[in-house]
This record gives sequence, C-alpha cells and structure tokens, in this order.
Amino acid sequence: MSEQRHRPGEVRDAIIHFLGNRGTAASVQEIQVALANYIKDVAPSSVRSYLRLNSGTTFERVGRGKYALASASDDAFDQEVKRQSLPVFTYGKAKLFEGDCIEFLRQQPRESIHGVVTDPPYGLLEYSEKEQEKLRQGRGGVWRIPPSFDGHVRAPLPRFTVLNSNDLAQLGAFFESWARTLFPILVPGAHVIVASNPLLSYLVARAIVVSGFERRGEIVRLVMTMRGGDRPKNAHDEFSEVTVMPRSMWEPWLVFRKPVEGRVQDNLRKWKTGGLRRPSEQRPFGDVIKSHPTQKRERSIAPHPSLKPQAFLRQLVRAVLPLGEGIVLDPFAGSGSTLAAAENVGYASMGVEMDPQYIKLARRAIPQLAQLHAAHDQADTPSLFAAS
Repeated sequence: MSEQRHRPGEVRDAIIHFLGNRGTAASVQEIQVALANYIKDVAPSSVRSYLRLNSGTTFERVGRGKYALASASDDAFDQEVKRQSLPVFTYGKAKLFEGDCIEFLRQQPRESIHGVVTDPPYGLLEYSEKEQEKLRQGRGGVWRIPPSFDGHVRAPLPRFTVLNSNDLAQLGAFFESWARTLFPILVPGAHVIVASNPLLSYLVARAIVVSGFERRGEIVRLVMTMRGGDRPKNAHDEFSEVTVMPRSMWEPWLVFRKPVEGRVQDNLRKWKTGGLRRPSEQRPFGDVIKSHPTQKRERSIAPHPSLKPQAFLRQLVRAVLPLGEGIVLDPFAGSGSTLAAAENVGYASMGVEMDPQYIKLARRAIPQLAQLHAAHDQADTPSLFAAS
C-alpha cells in the first residue's frame, strides 16, 4: 500500500516519536510493529526507506538492521515535545495548545481528562492545506459555497459526497488511531461527544467502538442547513419534482463512554464521571436539542467554516462533566468555541489546534464567545433549559 494515504512526514514523525520515547536503538522489525500501533497501513518498505534515506541526519544506524535517533534529531525531538507541552494561549480556565492532536494526546498523562466535546474534520480532506487555501480564496474546491439566500450569506459546507472509497478508508483509520490514542488519557467513565454527519457517522462510530469505547447513544441537533434538497444538477427543469438527497434538518453528535470501574455510583465517587449532568434535578439530559445555524454575531467573532452556536455547545459541555468537576478536552479546537463554552459554564478546558491561522483566530475569539450572555442564548434558542 502506498504511503500517499498518510499526511506528509507522518511516517517519519512516528518513527522519531517511537525512538525518542524508547531511548535506545531498535530493529527495523520493532519499529514496524510500533508504527502499526500509531498509524495504520504502513508498508514495511516505507519504514525501511525512511530509515535508510535519513541515516546520518535524522537516524543513526548502530548495527545490522538497528537504528537510533541521531543526537541532533534527539535534541530537536526534545525541543518539539517541550514546545507542544506549553499552551500558546490561556484565558481563565481554558488552555489552547498548538500541534497535531494525536501527537499531543500521546504526551498527556494517563487518566487525566474527564470529558471530550469536539467537532472534528470528519471528512479529513476538507481541512487539508490545499482545500483550506481554496476555501480562504473563495474558490470552493471540496467546500460548497452556497449562494446568498433571503438576503443572508450562508456558511460554506464540505461536500462529503465527493469522498471516494480510499478517502472513506482513510477516515475510518484516522478515527480508530485517534480513539486508541485518546483512550488511555481519559479517566474511567469519561464521555466523548463527537460531531458527525449522517453520511459518515457509521464509519466514525465503528472506529471509536472498536477502540474500546461504549456507544452511549446519539444527540440530535435539530437544525436546518443548506445541505441537500437540490434537484439534479443541470437538469433542474427536466426533473423539477426530484430531490437528489434529503434536505438536512438535523446533525448527529455521537456519544461514547470509556467503561466505568464497577457501578456508575462507584465511578462517580472516585473519578467524578460515568454519567451526564442534568439540566435540573427534575429533568434528565435529553438526546434532542433544538438549535439554529450559527448567527452572524458569533460568526463575526469567529469566522470558522464549522463554527457551532454557543447556545448549543454550552449544553453539551455542561452535560459532559456530571458533577461539574474535571477537565474538558477539544482535540480539534478550531476557533476555540468549545473552550469558550467551557469557560462560560465554569469548567477547566484544554484544546489542540494545528492550523496557525485558526490558532490566531481562537486567541481573539475565545474571550468574546465566552462572554456572550446566557440570556441571549435562551432567548434565541429553544433548548433543554427552556420550559417543556
């Protein structure tokens, strides 16, 4: 299998990570086995090629078929670990880190995170450097840029229907690698809430479940978007009564849990996790939340293509820590909207983002989004906090 399916430098970085943590030389076979746990579908020939081509610079051949990090590379690895261990921005109880999320997760202490709420790049392709550049230039690419509607400019939408079988396989492999890396740093009973898409949620769910998580349901965000509902392209008049695919009126947020230790009440006493926080003592947290497309006010603060409304995010973030204690993580922080929601409800949070432009945006957006008034949320959004 070709290495083209991996992002540039992913194999190299994984070898550096393994040898750096190991601290001693390893055989080619040992390196291949280790990489199988980090990233999927790495051809043995790719590993050997990386080692041979970079011997004398990044790697050092110390015996027959055995390699170690070159001393200069070792120093660079230590510097990179140190850099990623420090937040680039702190606001209240929120900390934002810059880096690759999987690499960041590998560096975190075991059983240190109590909940996850995240809206990942679940098409992967749409957040590649090439497609992001097209989006920022207004050229679209994999992003659909809808026309103005009723005087309002609609946010761009990723075209998940363009993903081919290789893209879908890569999607599943990515989420499985992500979930396996996330699992050990969560405390028992920690919930993971992941935004998805009706076309792709089955792949994401399978990848996370086979990584050891329990499927705990699905939250339906009721929201009308511009996705779907179109007539056949270039045949609108001929097939005026045909819709190619259903008009999107909801968004799935998948819910998972790391298995609890013993009974839920035992887990709550020890780890403060295992359930979801109720909106009130009288009412449980429900799996349908009425929402709306993110309003202009919030988009002007954080013009990110996948920005979700604070009114919705605050409900998810509040629910994910059943006793209101612990740390919420967003491994795909984007503009920092999840961190802003956590700050608003009084929770400690951590976020990771690898795009420098979104890091810059998040530094500005987190304080402003966090300070939006709750009264504004309740007035504009029918939610589980509203009266029945």
